[in-house]
Amino acid sequence: MEQPFDKRDGCIWYDGRLVPWSDATLHVLSHGLHYASCVFEGERAYGGAIFRSTAHSERLRQSAELLDFEIPYSAAEIDAAKHLVLERNGQTDAYVRPVAWRGSEMMGVSAHAQRLKGLRLDLAQYRRPDPATIPAKAKAAGLYMICTISKHQAERKGYADAMMLDWRGLVAECTGANIFFIQNGRIHTPTPDCFLDGITRQTVMELARRRGIEVIERRISPDELKNFSECFITGTAAEVTPVAEIADWRFKPGSISKQLMEDYSAEVQPKAAAA
Repeated sequence: MEQPFDKRDGCIWYDGRLVPWSDATLHVLSHGLHYASCVFEGERAYGGAIFRSTAHSERLRQSAELLDFEIPYSAAEIDAAKHLVLERNGQTDAYVRPVAWRGSEMMGVSAHAQRLKGLRLDLAQYRRPDPATIPAKAKAAGLYMICTISKHQAERKGYADAMMLDWRGLVAECTGANIFFIQNGRIHTPTPDCFLDGITRQTVMELARRRGIEVIERRISPDELKNFSECFITGTAAEVTPVAEIADWRFKPGSISKQLMEDYSAEVQPKAAAA
């Protein structure tokens, strides 16, 4: 029976030093595991030489930059590390797998709530993909990769988060939260056909209906945003948080947003035991 990969003999180059194969572990709180902020290369060594090693090392660094994190080693240093691993493991003809990922320095996708003041959101560069190309209903790490990039781009511009459009150019969601708009006392929210129908989203919609507030799920064009008076987002981290602006569109946190914030807080707080 073939030995499991995590039990093999030999060593792995890990953060600048060689460590025993079984010690090259990934912490469960690594961002790369939760949000797929990870890049890799697949390379072949023939007779002790890795074919086009530098081209692979340069592409690895470029891939990391596109995912908005930096590999703190030059292409030459990565080349040297790969050759060292081959040498120390006694391999001449082998498959080589360089991999780099964002660690545990940060875990969240969505920004910290500023509550009634209202969040400032950017408009994301990347769009939610066509559900014919991804398992859109899964809360899968790989589907959050473009969310992380979009959030970081927004933060560098002074925003808290970003609103994403879908592949059709319609309003979809934020990077880690669902979005709602209010017009003439009615709540409008995008139909979740290419993004998660969040549990918090479902809860808030039910709370609104208990209040007699109509909730309309439909396709929403960005051109319509100028007609909405209020906007808020929902999510496990965000709970219910009003939005003050999205790119060039402005909103004023109002009575419906405030009421749903209070209703949600009451819903999730432990209920006092009956006397």
